[in-house]
Amino acid sequence: MTHHVSFFTRFAQRISHAAGEPYTFTTGLGLVIVWGLSGPLFGFGDTWQLVINTSTTIVTFLMVFLIQNTQNRDSAAMQIKLDELIRATPKARDTLLDLEELSEDDLEKLRAEYERRAERARKALSARRTPGTSSESRR
Repeated sequence: MTHHVSFFTRFAQRISHAAGEPYTFTTGLGLVIVWGLSGPLFGFGDTWQLVINTSTTIVTFLMVFLIQNTQNRDSAAMQIKLDELIRATPKARDTLLDLEELSEDDLEKLRAEYERRAERARKALSARRTPGTSSESRR
C-alpha cells in the first residue's frame, strides 16, 4: 500500500490542525481587538467595516472546504477501521459493513432494532441489580 499523499491533502490537514490550535484562536481574537480599537482612527467608516467583513468571509469560505476535505478523509478512515472490526469479529453481522449505502428507511429500521436491543440489555442489567424482583413484576 502506497503512502503518497497529495499536496492538497497535506495542506488541508495542516491548515485544519492549525485552525484548532489555541494560538490560532488567540491570533484571530487579537486581530479582531486591533480592528475594533482602530475604529476611532478610521471614524468607524464603511471601509473600516468592510475590512473585517471581507477578511472573515474569505477565511470562512476557504476554511469550509479545507475542513470538509479533512473530515471526509477522517470519516472514510474511521469507516474502514469499523468495517475491519466487524469483519474480524466472529459474531458480527457482515451485512453491517456498508450501512452508509442503505436508504434512510433501512437505517431507521436498524437503529430501531438496536434501540430495542439496548432497552432489553438495560432491563436485564436492572433485573440483576435489583434482587428479589422479577422482570414480570416490573412491567
